[in-house]
Amino acid sequence: MDVLKDLTQAQSASGYENEVRRIMHRELDQVCSEILYDHTGSIFGKTEGNSSGPRVMLAGHMDEVGFMVTGINQDGFLRFTPLGGWWDQVLLAQRVTVITEKRKFTGVIGSKPPHLLKPEERNKVFPIREMYIDIGAHNKEQVEKWGIRVGDPVVPICPFEIMPDHDTVLAKALDNRIGCYMAVEAAKQLNTSHHPNTVFAGANVQEEVGLRGAQTSPYAVNPDIAIVLDVGVAQDTPGTSSDDVEHPALQKGPVVTFLDASMIPNHRFRDLVIDTAEKNNIPHQIEVITGGGTDAGKIHMYKEGVPTIVIGVPIRYMHSHVSLASKQDIENGVKLLVEVIKRLDSDAYESLINYQ
Repeated sequence: MDVLKDLTQAQSASGYENEVRRIMHRELDQVCSEILYDHTGSIFGKTEGNSSGPRVMLAGHMDEVGFMVTGINQDGFLRFTPLGGWWDQVLLAQRVTVITEKRKFTGVIGSKPPHLLKPEERNKVFPIREMYIDIGAHNKEQVEKWGIRVGDPVVPICPFEIMPDHDTVLAKALDNRIGCYMAVEAAKQLNTSHHPNTVFAGANVQEEVGLRGAQTSPYAVNPDIAIVLDVGVAQDTPGTSSDDVEHPALQKGPVVTFLDASMIPNHRFRDLVIDTAEKNNIPHQIEVITGGGTDAGKIHMYKEGVPTIVIGVPIRYMHSHVSLASKQDIENGVKLLVEVIKRLDSDAYESLINYQ
């Protein structure tokens, strides 16, 4: 879990993915024959198996939900806007890091003490547009002297911890450093085993603000098949599920997405993944979600179309300062990923795209 810890502690909001990209390069460079970048900053490492087989793209995304400084008032408080989807209610009194060109500053998203709340304020969600970040400055001039500018990124603060059950991981940015980790680990395992294809393992930029890196990275990789690595929404906590059907939960295996708002997957590819999990006794779950999407939404529409599936890991408290995941789910996700890749030879590819 050392690599996952490094990835989650890296501070990389959308559009500012440098810290994660450096870790991805460090890890992929150990096992890949070539490192590829597109012009937006997405990164992929090439792992060669059978060069006549299909080109398989494994894509996580490097960015985490964060913020951008949009203004500095005369008293030295910072106004900000979200980068990615935040629920206003999870933000007040949370610690953040403001990242400038030369250094980093710890701040806190300010909140009124209950003693000062008006009756009408007590039962409403305070909107992000009215929030501010307090970095301990006393005026605008001091903030500017410290080198903080409009446009600087801001990210949440949360340490990486393994919980007392020795399985549950607590950290920020598990969405989607888990996907980055899975791509790296798959590349390492495939480097020491035969696979009937060429694999490009890596991660995109700017997923959280509109799947932007996923629109450009396929032109660098030119995939025949794609597996998007992301996280699923765990619905195993109080209040998250209101019906009687089974939903993703921690410690029950990786999730395979059958539907989201950005893609209906190639059903033959979907069935191949489920069959692989069953034949290898890998616990797995199915996710059907009508809101939200992943980089698969862009990648599967590259050129004539790319058979694409999403394999992920369920996490709790997505898009907040802290989230929880299961180590065994992550490990089983990597295992499923590698076993699927071993089946993706030329015949399998033809079976996915042949509609005659």
